[in-house]
Amino acid sequence: MPAPGAGCAELHTRGAKLGSARLFPSGRRMIRLLLPVLLLIAPATAAAQERPAASDAAKAVQQKYDQVKDFTADFSHTYEGGVLKKKTVEHGTVQIKKPGRMRWEYTTPDKKTFVSDGHKIYSWVPADKQVIVSSVPPDDEATTAVLFLAGKGNLSRDFNVTYADGGSAETWTLKLDPKQKQRDYDWLIVGVDPNTMQIRTLTAADQQGGRSTFAFSNYRENTGLADSVFTFKIPRGADVINAGSR
Repeated sequence: MPAPGAGCAELHTRGAKLGSARLFPSGRRMIRLLLPVLLLIAPATAAAQERPAASDAAKAVQQKYDQVKDFTADFSHTYEGGVLKKKTVEHGTVQIKKPGRMRWEYTTPDKKTFVSDGHKIYSWVPADKQVIVSSVPPDDEATTAVLFLAGKGNLSRDFNVTYADGGSAETWTLKLDPKQKQRDYDWLIVGVDPNTMQIRTLTAADQQGGRSTFAFSNYRENTGLADSVFTFKIPRGADVINAGSR
């Protein structure tokens, strides 16, 4: 699932500071770190079984994702990184509709909104009174995760898939190493419920040493989300920064 350019000031997520340095990823990096989540959180159904080969587990996730047209989920987002390696936990909801539409609403502890209407991406942190608007990148500039959102990616083709440490009978952990270097993350680890094949957790390792872990619940899929859900209206009084696609 596109991402919020070039040579402009970046919108930073709200949180603790050390001097002028923020401890959390910028709005643009945040939205790109969110993208890998989108290809993975749609639930799949399968009978409980012995742990299959990692490549087969990845195929099962892919097959289910291919069938999902839209979905909504609640999430918690734990980020650990920055200058002091400080940990924060946030909560909200995510709504996705293919092709290329998404809406992330962070509700606690601070409100933040990230929206893609398939053409433009909007990053809005009310406390900063700024909206960053950027274009959805074209395919030849898009990350692997963006291509998944557009329905053009494939887990087995685009990642080397292995089992990561830390799994159990209740959770299989798949490590996804991109076959081509990605500018926004090094690797992903997903936690899969073997009884339902639902993705329960996803961890993205960014290149600044940060770790973003999402935990998902309350999935609703193929409910017919309206396109209007992904329309973003610029709040009154907000400064608008127009960024490029990169």
